[in-house]
Amino acid sequence: MIKKRKKHVGFRGHSSHGWGSRKKRRGAGNRGGRGMAGSGKRADQKKPSIINKYGNKYFGKRGFKRPEEVIRKNKTINVGELDQFNEELIDLTKVGYDKLLGNGKINRKLNIVVRFASKKAITKVKDSGGKIEVTSSVQK
Repeated sequence: MIKKRKKHVGFRGHSSHGWGSRKKRRGAGNRGGRGMAGSGKRADQKKPSIINKYGNKYFGKRGFKRPEEVIRKNKTINVGELDQFNEELIDLTKVGYDKLLGNGKINRKLNIVVRFASKKAITKVKDSGGKIEVTSSVQK
C-alpha cells in the first residue's frame, strides 16, 4: 500500500511553501481589504466601471430599521388616575391614551372608551358600576 505524504511536508525548509514571495500571502491588506473595501469608494480608481455594472446603489448605506420597542409602546394610564377627569364619559383615545391599566382604586362609576385595556382594569370599572368600551380587539 502506497502512503502519500501531505503536500506541505515536502515544502519544509522553503519559506514560501510554493506560494511565491513571503510578502504575498499575508492578510487582507495584500488584496486591498475585505469585502467591498478598495473598490474605489474613496479614491476614483474603479468607480466608473462599478457604477456601469451595478448602478449607483453599490456605494453607501441606505435606510434604517426602526427598533421594535419604539413602535410597540402604548401611552398608558391607570384606573387610579381617572379621578382627574370631571366628565362621566371619558374617551381616552381623544385625550391621547392608548391603554388602560388596573393599578389604583376607582371611586365613582365611569363610562370609558379606550383602544386597549387590561383584564384587571375592565373588572375594576365594571365592579364600580361603570362601563368600558374597548375599541381594538388585538392587544400589543
